[in-house]
Amino acid sequence: MQSILINKQLIKLDIDPDTPLLWVLRDDLSLTGTKYSCGKGLCGACTVLMDNKSVRACMTPIKKIQGGQITTIEGLSKELLQDVIEAWSRAGAMECGYCQPGQVMSALALLMINPKPSDAEIDQAMGGNLCRCGIYQRIRKAIHYLAITGIPEKIG
Repeated sequence: MQSILINKQLIKLDIDPDTPLLWVLRDDLSLTGTKYSCGKGLCGACTVLMDNKSVRACMTPIKKIQGGQITTIEGLSKELLQDVIEAWSRAGAMECGYCQPGQVMSALALLMINPKPSDAEIDQAMGGNLCRCGIYQRIRKAIHYLAITGIPEKIG
């Protein structure tokens, strides 16, 4: 039996401890905001927060998150989610949307440690998140807009 804290809820699951977090989220808990894409931790579509740091859910076995707190896109407060939607909308960063949950979670992890990042710091932090639509400059702009809203207080 595995006990994990996801979106502030203690979940008990009888699963193999080597099961990737992504499949627990999507298949067992119906939290489908976290996307599957490459399955190798290279694209960032499956990014979630573990203790406010970004992790790739496709590469993170359940046994590695014991004692940690996982936050998915569904676990964000309504206020924070509204701020994200407004920032992404202002920047024109809403294209196909497939990568966006991972982009948002990586951006939030960055803003937790660096509330006012430079363009170079954003590019470095977001470098592992791929966007098939190629709107990286707009995502960077959205992160700058999001930085204005005081993210750390809204996540933790």
